[in-house]
Amino acid sequence: MGKSEEKPVAGPSKGDFVTPPEIPDVDEQPGALPEQEEFWKPPTRFGSIPVEKEPLGWDRRRGFRKLFPAVYLPFQVVDRVTFGHPSLEPNRLFWGDNLHVMRQLPSESIDLIYIDPPFFSGRQYNVIFGDQNELRSFSDIWEGGMPGYLIWLNARLYEMKRLLKKTGSIYVHCDWHASHYIKVEVDKIFGHEQFRNEIVWSYTGNQKPKENFPRKHDVLLFYTKTPRATFNHIFEEFSESTLRRYNHTDEIGRRYKLNRYGGEMVKAYMPEEGKRAPDVWDMPWVIPTSRESIGYPTQKPELLLDRIIQASSNKGDVVADLFGGGGTTPAVAQRLGRRWITCDQSRVAVAITADRLTRQVEEQTGKLFPVPDFTIEHWGVYETRRLADMPPEQFRAFILKCFGAVIEEHQPGIHGMKGAIPLWVGESNPKKAITAMDVQAFANAIRKTLRYKQDNLRDGIILAWAFRPDAVEAAERIRRQEQTDLNFIRLDMLRIDSPRFREHVTALSTDHADYENFLTFVQSPRVEVGCKRISLRTYLFDASETIIMNSGAKVINVQWDFDYKKRFSSTPGFSFIRGSKKEPVLQVQYEFPKSGTYRVVCKVQDDMGGEGLRAIDLEVK
Repeated sequence: MGKSEEKPVAGPSKGDFVTPPEIPDVDEQPGALPEQEEFWKPPTRFGSIPVEKEPLGWDRRRGFRKLFPAVYLPFQVVDRVTFGHPSLEPNRLFWGDNLHVMRQLPSESIDLIYIDPPFFSGRQYNVIFGDQNELRSFSDIWEGGMPGYLIWLNARLYEMKRLLKKTGSIYVHCDWHASHYIKVEVDKIFGHEQFRNEIVWSYTGNQKPKENFPRKHDVLLFYTKTPRATFNHIFEEFSESTLRRYNHTDEIGRRYKLNRYGGEMVKAYMPEEGKRAPDVWDMPWVIPTSRESIGYPTQKPELLLDRIIQASSNKGDVVADLFGGGGTTPAVAQRLGRRWITCDQSRVAVAITADRLTRQVEEQTGKLFPVPDFTIEHWGVYETRRLADMPPEQFRAFILKCFGAVIEEHQPGIHGMKGAIPLWVGESNPKKAITAMDVQAFANAIRKTLRYKQDNLRDGIILAWAFRPDAVEAAERIRRQEQTDLNFIRLDMLRIDSPRFREHVTALSTDHADYENFLTFVQSPRVEVGCKRISLRTYLFDASETIIMNSGAKVINVQWDFDYKKRFSSTPGFSFIRGSKKEPVLQVQYEFPKSGTYRVVCKVQDDMGGEGLRAIDLEVK
């Protein structure tokens, strides 16, 4: 049996978090949409015909922020996966709603965007990982049919246009359900003149419909932000029929054919670089038994992303995929020497992507050129365990940002301000509750402010994980002075994990199911691993006794690294394991290649976003 350990095997520096630059929630600027008056001009001979020149969901004053209000929250860095080049700026892997993540990224910072958003083909087809955030978001997407879907997508396409550099391009991956509707909307956002290609990805399969031709292609809509976008021609090998036509060879080995011009036979040489790739790409799906497969049905082949990235970016450029899935785009971008940003709303998708990228570097990429580290950052759902490790100043800044407040640097004893109300933030450790001494000190600090002396403003708020009974009594005693003493202070106490703490976010949620779950604090599962020898070098590992700390949550995925070294990298085939009913598999067998001492690490995710791990040291004989 292996000896189990509670200590983590890897993690970020204490207190890591990022306060992203805010893009003000103001009216949309003139010129946000392209001028296309002539293109959308109604025909006068038909009289007054209404023409929709603006994308669905667009408000002329508020843009898409009328339907999708802005929410500004910090990014929590939960891990930094290192590859030995700390001076290089890290790539970024986000877990969170991509609309709000994008709104906090700087304009014109990305060279190429590829997206494979949920197809308009039904919720169950698109729900891959089964996280609660994923399920809620898909419920929001399909409310209202096709128009609701397009509005949801348009708001994100608009932000992507803002993020693209002037030389940037975007590829929108869709299928027959909505490709024609989506193109009309993208024309309105990017401009019909920036449309470059409708690319057909053709593949094979065993579909045998009774009443129609087999549907064996997807569509990629290729747009650029401006006419001067980056583009590199891609070349393919010539077909056998073409090679047969070039049936002559000159003295240095070049192939050519003879064409008749004006009565003379002229040599026409076959281009050495090959045939320029057309807009129909014949590429196979990812075979489930291949090494590339990570086990879910909508995985796109690396060959597809390889062509897109090579055509529309150069080495060192930034490539983004805001519907990251299993991480094909960043994996290919990393292999081709590009920087990358990716995001997904599923915690499991983020874990699988991180695992895939780490394993890729360990196996091949890192041997070819220096690979930057990458950070794993959460937006909106935060790990309490990591917050507890933050230094006091960083914890206060993080909580104030979550509360929609600003840091106060000039008033001793006051940590922040929300409007005119002073704030005080307790300690990062949830076990250390607020005391009566803390309450009295904050009240005295308020009394020393100019607002208290001049404007008679007497309110204050304490933000903390917990409050001792004597603290509650002290606040009430200070409040009771209002009846008899002009020296009174009204102190409000808010638990950081309470609904009142996130009221400024939930107030925006009347029309959006997912808004109600922004700004959530989650606990990590307590992972328990059993280990039993089955035969020579073969062991049974069991994570079914893992304790889930988040109320109402359940295990959604288990990953295994049977030979942990410096960083977690799941053993191939043990990253996304599902049973016959698509349930996560909690018991696995593994045969070690040889005898020796191994460190086995099990990582578990629950469907609310909690993640925990356990390491055991095992002597295999």
